[in-house]
Amino acid sequence: MMLGGRQGSPTSSLPLAATRRTMAGRRGIRKAKSVTRQGDRVGGFTVVEWIVIVAILGLTASLTLPDLFRLTRSLRVDLASRELHGVLRLARSRAIREGAKVGVKFRTSGEGRYSFTLYRDGDGDGVLTRDIDAGVDPPLAPPRELIHLGQRIRLGFPAGPAPRDPGDPTRRLTRLDDPIRFNRSDIASFNHLGASTPGSLYITDGMHFLSVVRVFGRTGKVKILRYDVASETWR
Repeated sequence: MMLGGRQGSPTSSLPLAATRRTMAGRRGIRKAKSVTRQGDRVGGFTVVEWIVIVAILGLTASLTLPDLFRLTRSLRVDLASRELHGVLRLARSRAIREGAKVGVKFRTSGEGRYSFTLYRDGDGDGVLTRDIDAGVDPPLAPPRELIHLGQRIRLGFPAGPAPRDPGDPTRRLTRLDDPIRFNRSDIASFNHLGASTPGSLYITDGMHFLSVVRVFGRTGKVKILRYDVASETWR
C-alpha cells in the first residue's frame, strides 16, 4: 500500500503543474495582446484613426485656402480705401485750418510703395504740379508713406472688362491707365470752405476686387464705393 501511495503522488501532481503552465501561458498571451493594442494607440487614437484625421484636415485646408486668400485680398483693398479716405479728409481739414487751398499729391516708388504729401497754395492759383516743382506751392509736411498700399494692393483697375462708371453706370470707364482722377489733374485740392475739385481714386488687388474713393466737389464729402465684378454694380 505504501508503494502504491508513493507511485500515486507524482501521478496526481502532473495535471496540476500542467494546468499552472497553461494558465501562465494564457496570461502571457493576453498581456502581449494588451501591449500590442496599446502600442497601436498614439495619444488616445489608433494609427488608423490618426490617418483618417490627417486626411480630413488636408481636405478641409484644400477647400478653405482659396476662400481665405480671397477674403484677405478683399480686406486689404478695404483697408487701403479707408486709408485714402482718411488722407483726403486730412487735406480738407488742413485747408479749412490754413484758410487757403491745400492739395494732396500721391506718388509711387520703384518698389511699388505709395506716399502722399500735402501742399499749400502759394500764389493764389491753386495747388499745381508746376508750382510744386518750382517751389511756389510749399509742402506742409514731409512725404508720408501709405501703409496699406503696395504688395499687390495698388492704385489701378483689375484685369478684365472695364468697370462701370460710378457716376454713370450706363457707361464704362475709359483711361484705365489713370486711377487718380481729379478733373485732368492727379492732385486733390480743397479750399478754405472745404469744397474740392471732384474726383476719384481707384484701388484694386489687380484680380478680383475694386474700390473707389470719391470726392464730391461742392461739399468736399468723401465716400467709398465697392465694385461687384459679377453684377457690375457699385455699392
